[in-house]
This record gives sequence, structure tokens and C-alpha cells, in this order.
Amino acid sequence: MAKIIGIIVVFASVLGGYVLSHGQIAALIQPFEVLIIGGAALGAFLQANPGSTFMQVFKKSLKMFGHRFTHTFYLEVLKLLYEILNKSRREGMMAIEADIEDPKSSPIFSKYPGLLQDERMTAYICDYLRIMSSGNMAPHELEGLFDMELASLKEELEHPAHAVTRVADGLPGFGIVAAVLGIVITMALLGQVEQRELGVHVAAALVGTFLGILAAYGFFGPLGTSLEHDAKEELNVYEAIKASLVASASGMPPTLAVEFGRKVLFPAHRPSFSELEQAMRGG
Repeated sequence: MAKIIGIIVVFASVLGGYVLSHGQIAALIQPFEVLIIGGAALGAFLQANPGSTFMQVFKKSLKMFGHRFTHTFYLEVLKLLYEILNKSRREGMMAIEADIEDPKSSPIFSKYPGLLQDERMTAYICDYLRIMSSGNMAPHELEGLFDMELASLKEELEHPAHAVTRVADGLPGFGIVAAVLGIVITMALLGQVEQRELGVHVAAALVGTFLGILAAYGFFGPLGTSLEHDAKEELNVYEAIKASLVASASGMPPTLAVEFGRKVLFPAHRPSFSELEQAMRGG
């Protein structure tokens, strides 16, 4: 909701100030300037990134208007970890084999559809539970493996944000390109058209610069920052899962193991100790 309000504020402030200064909205409608700036930005984006990045950015951008990493989501992750670790402690690691081999059919995982929809996070949990069930890896070795995967995962999660930020950095330049081309057209018309018409062409060229700067600092720059925050929050959940599983592998009881994970979570949406305790008792 805050992001939608932010977009509205940008539009209202810029266009409102322009209209109140007796500007004409029609003068800002320059589809060919948009074509030059947008097309050049898209082309540069496609050149600079792997083909899959475009769809990643598109999907993540749509999710920016919601918020997946909420208090409830964090609580569900910790509660799932508690249930699966508690079952393995009571009945042995082999008892959870069916749960981790087919999470969608697992009575434990099925309680948490929000987490189950995230295939990467579900696979992450199941992979390390498989490793733990083998019993052949010491806790410090398990932690080292976690750290190596988290390092590569961090790069992958942050790539869409970096890609969008680079586009935002280039948009003012593409706005200048559009403006220069407009001035070239204007100069070619000197002596052929009236002064009023020349003024229209100059104004259209300046709109290109305006659109490039507005898109960079009003929309794409904030989008890149938002994607970066989202990546940090998602990585934080993976780190919390790591803390819980490593604590369990070190011999901690399930209630204490998930407390390790809770402490790793960012404070903004972190469940309290009593909330987590109540959720575990309810499970």
C-alpha cells in the first residue's frame, strides 16, 4: 500500500506543480520520446543480463505491491521447523523421510501452503534435513555448507535489484539522447517553419530529458531499492532456517533450535518469544 501511495505522490507532486504553473499536460504527451527512452533502456537491459532476468524482475516487481515476508510468514516458517524437528527427535530422523521426499503430500508441510508455494525455500529445508538424516556430517561442517550456499543464493537474490538499478542509472542518459535527437530535428527545420512550430519541437525534445530523469529517480530507482530490501528479507529467512537446523544438529531440543532461528530474523516482523511458544504449543 505504501508503494502505491508513493507512486501517486510522485505523479501528483510533479504533474500538480506543473499544471499549477500553467503548464499544459498535452505538451508532455510525447510517445516517440517514450519509445526512444523505453526502447533504449530495454535493449540495454537485455544486453547486460541473462534472458531469465527479465522475467525475474517482472515477477518480483508485481510482488512489490504486496509483502510476503510478514509476521505471519515468519511464524509459519518457525512453526514448520519446530514440527519437523520435534517429529524427528521423538520418532527418529527416518520418520521424516516421507515428509522431506514429498513435501506436498506431507501432513506437516501441507499445514503451511504459503511456504509450500515457495519451491526453492521448501527444497532448501528438505535438502538439509536429508543431509542431517544421513548422520555423517558434523555440525560445523553443516554450517560451512550452509554458508557456501547462502553466499551464492545472496548473489542470485540481489541480481534483479542490481539490474534495475543500473537501468535507473542509465535512464537520464537515454533522456538526453532523446532530447538531442529532438534538437537535431528542430535544427533541420530552421528557416522552413514558423517560430511557434520550432518552439513545439524544442519543448518535445526537453520532455525527453524530463521523462528520463523522472523515470530514473521517481520510479526505477525506488523499484531497484525495493527489490534490494526484498532480497535481504528473503535471505534473512534462509539464514534463520540455517540457524535452527544447525542448532538442532548440535543437539539442541526443537524448542531451543527454533529460538535460534527467531533471533536471526529482522526485528520488524519477528515474532515474540511468547508468540512462538504459543504457536508451538498449538501445533
